[in-house]
Amino acid sequence: MRLVFAGTPSAAVPTLHRLAAEHDIAAVVTRPDAPLGRKRVLTPSPVAQAAAERGLPVIWAARLDDAVTAEIAALEPELGVIVAYGGLVREPLLSTPDAGWINLHFSLLPAWRGAAPVQRALIAGDEVLGASVFQLVPELDAGDVFARRTVAVPSSATAGEALEALARDGADLTAEVVAAIAAGEARAVPQEGEPTFAAKLSLADGLLDFTQPVSSVFARFRGVTPEPGAHTTVDGQRLKILAAEPAAGEEQVPPGVLSGTRTALLIGTATAPLAVTRVQPAGKGAMNAADWWRGLQGGERRAGS
Repeated sequence: MRLVFAGTPSAAVPTLHRLAAEHDIAAVVTRPDAPLGRKRVLTPSPVAQAAAERGLPVIWAARLDDAVTAEIAALEPELGVIVAYGGLVREPLLSTPDAGWINLHFSLLPAWRGAAPVQRALIAGDEVLGASVFQLVPELDAGDVFARRTVAVPSSATAGEALEALARDGADLTAEVVAAIAAGEARAVPQEGEPTFAAKLSLADGLLDFTQPVSSVFARFRGVTPEPGAHTTVDGQRLKILAAEPAAGEEQVPPGVLSGTRTALLIGTATAPLAVTRVQPAGKGAMNAADWWRGLQGGERRAGS
């Protein structure tokens, strides 16, 4: 089948590889190079890099405007496939491929429509994650669903780790749907149930509230790791929390109060402490949390101070 593929982050790469091995990819649409790292070096998206490795033609587009629509229409695609591109597909592009567009979304729709489904699901404490492939329509993530699949994710997995697992399983799911569409056997059904929405995360979403139970603090840590990143403040300085888990067998510490063990930094919550094993202080590199704690000069320290 002749496809146009649109995607940007690493989560879209497994689907691109799978479809490129089985179908004719007329073009890959991805967002322009972005500045990354402390030196802000312009870097191609993971999808652009994967397309280059396979020798696939690339259309760089910050938005899917009339010019991009005309470029895609000239390729005469039979189907468009989109995975986390980072922009909306509107008419007339929506109807340009013969079979329209399908979208791999990392939730069990209608749960968590929007930009950050995995992150919001983890923050909310969802125990089941999954992926859906649906027909793209003008309304956000509201189209009929061709297939869904739940994905087993460890209870300690961060959003980054969960997304890797979902991306792998989602690639298989998308390939199955594309094959069914090509064979004329695909059937989509309307979404059922009340939708929930997954707004894009901001830096403020990464601030941990240690007055909550440790289960809630850990759920937010998982949901915002690695992006936008979990953090607090200590002595007025921002402290990134890179690795953590609920402390087992430790005595309760007052909410926000810091203490240490040989291997971890403990931060009190409304219930058990959070055991932090890796941090990044402001202006410094990542380091062992227990070493950072031992380097402080005495006195009680409190997160959020």
